[in-house]
Amino acid sequence: MGASVAILAATIALHLIAFVFAVGAERRRSTAEVVPDEYDDTTYCKYASDASTVYGLTAFGLLLISQTVVNGVTKCFCFGKGLVVGRSTTWALFFFIFSWVTFLSAESCLLAGSARNAYHTKYRGAFQKETVSCATLRKGVFAAGAAMTLLSMIGSVAYYWIHSKVDTGGWEKHQNDGIGMTAPDMTHQTQQQTGGFSKS
Repeated sequence: MGASVAILAATIALHLIAFVFAVGAERRRSTAEVVPDEYDDTTYCKYASDASTVYGLTAFGLLLISQTVVNGVTKCFCFGKGLVVGRSTTWALFFFIFSWVTFLSAESCLLAGSARNAYHTKYRGAFQKETVSCATLRKGVFAAGAAMTLLSMIGSVAYYWIHSKVDTGGWEKHQNDGIGMTAPDMTHQTQQQTGGFSKS
Protein backbone atom coordinates (compact mmCIF):
# COMPACT_ATOMS: atom_id res chain seq x y z
CA MET A 1 0.00 0.00 0.00
CA GLY A 2 1.42 3.37 -0.99
CA ALA A 3 0.81 6.61 0.86
CA SER A 4 -2.21 8.50 -0.44
CA VAL A 5 -1.75 12.23 -0.94
CA ALA A 6 -5.47 12.72 -0.32
CA ILE A 7 -5.32 10.96 3.07
CA LEU A 8 -2.25 12.94 4.11
CA ALA A 9 -3.83 16.23 2.99
CA ALA A 10 -7.09 15.45 4.80
CA THR A 11 -5.28 14.46 7.99
CA ILE A 12 -3.14 17.58 8.05
CA ALA A 13 -6.05 19.86 7.13
CA LEU A 14 -8.36 18.47 9.81
CA HIS A 15 -5.69 18.76 12.47
CA LEU A 16 -4.78 22.32 11.50
CA ILE A 17 -8.40 23.45 11.47
CA ALA A 18 -8.91 21.78 14.86
CA PHE A 19 -5.82 23.61 16.10
CA VAL A 20 -7.22 26.95 14.93
CA PHE A 21 -10.52 26.28 16.70
CA ALA A 22 -8.70 25.24 19.88
CA VAL A 23 -6.69 28.47 19.85
CA GLY A 24 -9.90 30.40 19.23
CA ALA A 25 -11.52 28.63 22.17
CA GLU A 26 -8.63 29.67 24.40
CA ARG A 27 -8.95 33.29 23.32
CA ARG A 28 -12.73 33.35 23.70
CA ARG A 29 -12.96 31.75 27.13
CA SER A 30 -16.10 32.79 28.95
CA THR A 31 -15.61 35.53 31.54
CA ALA A 32 -17.95 36.52 34.34
CA GLU A 33 -18.70 39.45 36.57
CA VAL A 34 -20.75 39.74 39.73
CA VAL A 35 -23.77 42.00 39.32
CA PRO A 36 -26.70 42.79 41.63
CA ASP A 37 -30.10 41.45 40.73
CA GLU A 38 -32.51 44.26 39.86
CA TYR A 39 -35.45 42.49 41.51
CA ASP A 40 -34.08 41.61 44.95
CA ASP A 41 -31.04 41.92 47.22
CA THR A 42 -29.02 39.07 45.75
CA THR A 43 -26.10 39.01 43.38
CA TYR A 44 -25.41 36.69 40.49
CA CYS A 45 -22.71 35.90 37.93
CA LYS A 46 -23.18 37.44 34.53
CA TYR A 47 -21.29 35.49 31.85
CA ALA A 48 -20.00 36.54 28.47
CA SER A 49 -20.41 34.61 25.21
CA ASP A 50 -20.22 30.80 25.05
CA ALA A 51 -18.32 30.85 21.76
CA SER A 52 -15.41 29.07 23.42
CA THR A 53 -17.56 26.01 24.10
CA VAL A 54 -18.63 25.81 20.44
CA TYR A 55 -15.05 26.21 19.25
CA GLY A 56 -13.81 23.55 21.63
CA LEU A 57 -16.44 21.02 20.60
CA THR A 58 -15.77 21.73 16.92
CA ALA A 59 -12.07 21.08 17.42
CA PHE A 60 -12.98 17.89 19.31
CA GLY A 61 -15.09 16.65 16.40
CA LEU A 62 -12.54 17.48 13.69
CA LEU A 63 -9.78 15.71 15.60
CA LEU A 64 -11.99 12.66 16.07
CA ILE A 65 -12.73 12.51 12.33
CA SER A 66 -9.04 12.75 11.46
CA GLN A 67 -8.07 9.97 13.85
CA THR A 68 -10.86 7.78 12.51
CA VAL A 69 -9.73 8.29 8.91
CA VAL A 70 -6.08 7.41 9.58
CA ASN A 71 -6.83 4.35 11.67
CA GLY A 72 -9.55 3.22 9.30
CA VAL A 73 -7.17 3.28 6.34
CA THR A 74 -4.39 1.50 8.24
CA LYS A 75 -6.77 -0.97 9.90
CA CYS A 76 -5.67 0.40 13.28
CA PHE A 77 -2.23 -1.19 12.82
CA CYS A 78 -3.40 -4.62 14.00
CA PHE A 79 -5.98 -5.84 11.51
CA GLY A 80 -4.40 -5.21 8.12
CA LYS A 81 -2.04 -7.33 6.04
CA GLY A 82 1.18 -8.52 7.58
CA LEU A 83 3.92 -5.92 7.86
CA VAL A 84 7.53 -6.57 6.97
CA VAL A 85 9.29 -7.02 10.29
CA GLY A 86 12.11 -4.56 10.80
CA ARG A 87 13.13 -1.14 12.02
CA SER A 88 10.41 0.65 10.05
CA THR A 89 7.71 -1.47 11.67
CA THR A 90 9.07 -0.52 15.10
CA TRP A 91 8.85 3.17 14.18
CA ALA A 92 5.34 2.66 12.84
CA LEU A 93 4.32 1.11 16.16
CA PHE A 94 5.98 3.95 18.09
CA PHE A 95 4.15 6.66 16.15
CA PHE A 96 0.90 4.68 16.36
CA ILE A 97 1.10 4.76 20.17
CA PHE A 98 2.33 8.37 20.14
CA SER A 99 -0.57 9.49 17.95
CA TRP A 100 -3.11 7.82 20.22
CA VAL A 101 -1.62 9.23 23.42
CA THR A 102 -1.55 12.79 22.07
CA PHE A 103 -4.99 12.34 20.48
CA LEU A 104 -6.57 11.24 23.76
CA SER A 105 -4.80 14.04 25.63
CA ALA A 106 -6.05 16.66 23.16
CA GLU A 107 -9.59 15.30 23.21
CA SER A 108 -9.62 15.25 27.02
CA CYS A 109 -8.53 18.89 27.20
CA LEU A 110 -11.00 20.02 24.55
CA LEU A 111 -13.96 18.14 26.00
CA ALA A 112 -13.23 19.05 29.62
CA GLY A 113 -12.60 22.67 28.67
CA SER A 114 -15.84 22.89 26.70
CA ALA A 115 -17.86 21.34 29.51
CA ARG A 116 -16.31 23.58 32.15
CA ASN A 117 -16.67 26.68 30.01
CA ALA A 118 -20.38 25.93 29.54
CA TYR A 119 -20.95 25.65 33.28
CA HIS A 120 -22.46 28.84 34.64
CA THR A 121 -23.10 29.50 38.31
CA LYS A 122 -26.17 31.50 39.23
CA TYR A 123 -27.11 33.16 42.49
CA ARG A 124 -24.48 32.75 45.18
CA GLY A 125 -25.00 35.32 47.90
CA ALA A 126 -26.81 38.27 49.37
CA PHE A 127 -25.98 41.68 47.99
CA GLN A 128 -23.04 43.33 49.83
CA LYS A 129 -23.01 40.58 52.45
CA GLU A 130 -21.32 37.59 50.85
CA THR A 131 -18.54 37.26 48.31
CA VAL A 132 -19.75 35.63 45.13
CA SER A 133 -17.40 33.24 43.32
CA CYS A 134 -18.12 32.88 39.62
CA ALA A 135 -16.87 29.59 38.16
CA THR A 136 -14.86 30.04 34.97
CA LEU A 137 -12.50 27.87 32.97
CA ARG A 138 -8.88 28.05 34.04
CA LYS A 139 -6.55 29.61 31.51
CA GLY A 140 -4.46 27.20 29.45
CA VAL A 141 -6.80 24.20 29.11
CA PHE A 142 -7.68 24.86 25.47
CA ALA A 143 -4.09 25.92 24.81
CA ALA A 144 -2.92 22.53 26.03
CA GLY A 145 -5.50 20.93 23.75
CA ALA A 146 -4.16 22.95 20.82
CA ALA A 147 -0.58 21.88 21.54
CA MET A 148 -1.62 18.23 21.81
CA THR A 149 -3.50 18.60 18.52
CA LEU A 150 -0.30 19.59 16.72
CA LEU A 151 1.59 16.70 18.29
CA SER A 152 -1.23 14.38 17.30
CA MET A 153 -0.94 15.60 13.72
CA ILE A 154 2.80 14.85 13.68
CA GLY A 155 2.21 11.40 15.14
CA SER A 156 -0.65 10.55 12.78
CA VAL A 157 1.15 11.69 9.64
CA ALA A 158 4.37 9.90 10.59
CA TYR A 159 2.47 6.73 11.51
CA TYR A 160 0.49 6.69 8.27
CA TRP A 161 3.53 7.45 6.12
CA ILE A 162 5.73 4.76 7.67
CA HIS A 163 2.90 2.24 7.79
CA SER A 164 2.21 2.75 4.09
CA LYS A 165 5.85 1.96 3.33
CA VAL A 166 6.08 -1.26 5.34
CA ASP A 167 2.59 -2.53 4.52
CA THR A 168 3.67 -4.56 1.50
CA GLY A 169 1.38 -7.43 2.29
CA GLY A 170 3.40 -9.99 4.21
CA TRP A 171 1.16 -12.88 3.14
CA GLU A 172 1.48 -11.98 -0.54
CA LYS A 173 5.25 -11.64 -0.22
CA HIS A 174 5.65 -15.08 1.32
CA GLN A 175 3.26 -16.53 -1.23
CA ASN A 176 5.36 -15.14 -4.06
CA ASP A 177 8.49 -16.46 -2.40
CA GLY A 178 6.88 -19.88 -2.25
CA ILE A 179 6.01 -19.79 -5.94
CA GLY A 180 9.56 -18.80 -6.77
CA MET A 181 10.95 -21.68 -4.76
CA THR A 182 8.69 -24.29 -6.36
CA ALA A 183 9.21 -23.13 -9.95
CA PRO A 184 12.74 -24.61 -10.37
CA ASP A 185 11.62 -27.91 -8.83
CA MET A 186 8.72 -28.17 -11.27
CA THR A 187 11.05 -27.39 -14.19
CA HIS A 188 13.50 -30.01 -13.00
CA GLN A 189 10.78 -32.61 -12.70
CA THR A 190 9.52 -31.80 -16.21
CA GLN A 191 13.00 -32.22 -17.62
CA GLN A 192 13.40 -35.55 -15.89
CA GLN A 193 10.07 -36.77 -17.20
CA THR A 194 10.86 -35.61 -20.73
CA GLY A 195 14.31 -37.15 -20.59
CA GLY A 196 12.94 -40.40 -19.29
CA PHE A 197 10.39 -40.59 -22.07
CA SER A 198 12.93 -39.96 -24.82
CA LYS A 199 15.19 -42.71 -23.56
CA SER A 200 12.40 -45.25 -23.59
